[in-house]
Amino acid sequence: MSPIYIISCIVLYFLFLTLISFFTGKNDSNESFFIGNRSSPWYVVAFGMIGTSLSGVTFISVPGWVADSQFSYMQMVFGYMLGYAFIAFVLLPLYYKLNLTSIYSYLEDRYGIASYKTGSIFFIISRTIGASFRLYIVARVLHLSVFENWGAPFYVTVLITILLIWLYTFRGGIKTIIWTDTLQTFFMLSALGISVYLIGKDLGLNYSNIIPFINDSDYSKIFFWEGKQHFLRRFLAGAFIAITMTGLDQDMMQKNLSCRNLKDAQKNMSYFSVSLIFVNLLFLSLGVLLYSISLKYGIAFQKPDDLFPAVVLSEVLGQPIVIIFILGLIAAAYSSADSALTSLTTSFCVDILNIKENNNGSIIKRKIVHIIFSIVIILMIMVLHIINDQSVISAIFSVAGYTYGPLLGLYAFGLFTSFQVKDRLVPYVAVSAPLLSYIVQYYFSFGFEILIINGLIVCLGLFLIKKENKTTLT
Repeated sequence: MSPIYIISCIVLYFLFLTLISFFTGKNDSNESFFIGNRSSPWYVVAFGMIGTSLSGVTFISVPGWVADSQFSYMQMVFGYMLGYAFIAFVLLPLYYKLNLTSIYSYLEDRYGIASYKTGSIFFIISRTIGASFRLYIVARVLHLSVFENWGAPFYVTVLITILLIWLYTFRGGIKTIIWTDTLQTFFMLSALGISVYLIGKDLGLNYSNIIPFINDSDYSKIFFWEGKQHFLRRFLAGAFIAITMTGLDQDMMQKNLSCRNLKDAQKNMSYFSVSLIFVNLLFLSLGVLLYSISLKYGIAFQKPDDLFPAVVLSEVLGQPIVIIFILGLIAAAYSSADSALTSLTTSFCVDILNIKENNNGSIIKRKIVHIIFSIVIILMIMVLHIINDQSVISAIFSVAGYTYGPLLGLYAFGLFTSFQVKDRLVPYVAVSAPLLSYIVQYYFSFGFEILIINGLIVCLGLFLIKKENKTTLT
């Protein structure tokens, strides 16, 4: 398909997003940007969070992952349910009770200012890396399908990718994100369903025999009882990944805190968590179909992440699926990346710059921070383009084990013990834990559950720097 047709569809898509931004961003205040004036309908938040949680990484990487890990990823998804329940009934009540804009303000109340800044900085590092991974994959596909044909270097693709996000988020913030994510989740799920239908049809499958076909595949095994894919290891890793990458993540919690009240936020988490089971199972099923059709037509690809793009861009399924794929990928990737850019701006402004007022000076500072984080993500994507050599979703979980571990330890120690600690020493504990975790992983070959080890090391470190007096549990 001609790149000009792809570009035309992308332009129309982003004009629609910008139009949504125009109507939702009329109130250009910091309160609107940070927490949407706490007026977001919970069902809209829940639907939009599906796209934010899955992102373009799931859209591309999960189907390609089935060759290496089969359906074992579902073991982690089942663990997510336990983690989301903890978020709904432990963390959200705490956040609403304290009336937080940034969830890391809890650390200041519990430990002190140094702990507060440490938690925020670790989130900023974690989310910057995560957002860069997610945008790297969509920039790579756009480059291969469009801009490479025009002789444009990769950095031009990246610049355009970030600029498009910035254009529809710089005014409205989370108030805009709530509605654009809803639209983008709809496009992503539609693209997923249409892709499954078209590939299944080409393979001679219909609604009555597609499930047996997938079930009989060598890739469809879910439960494993040995090695790194052992059920308990993956289940526990999934639970703690959900707690840290959702419940201790300003990006995901910012949406929940924009709901009208705690009850609505808990409804959001409940419906969102159940829907993820079915959506992830459908993405894994898509992987089986993609490997089957690539074998049928002899479609070559270099990395697992290249499987879906390779099948689509070969046009063995016709040209319309190219547009469907591109729009689905962009919707999936941008529904995660746009909220990440907003939450990074929120966290830095509230936690680091201590911006709480709504005057013109603070709004200008917020917009400058927004631009700076856009530039930082551009640079990170370029670095990833040079060094990444594995499945992106695997890389994200691996990195998360190190960067989110300190947050897990800080919150766990604060919630489940009554000890106060020497606040000035907390940054040293938080920095040391990932380094020690790396050494532990090197000698004992832990998988994604290194996140739990990292959190335990932080808890041990906090216990060693505790004060004699105790504090009341929050």
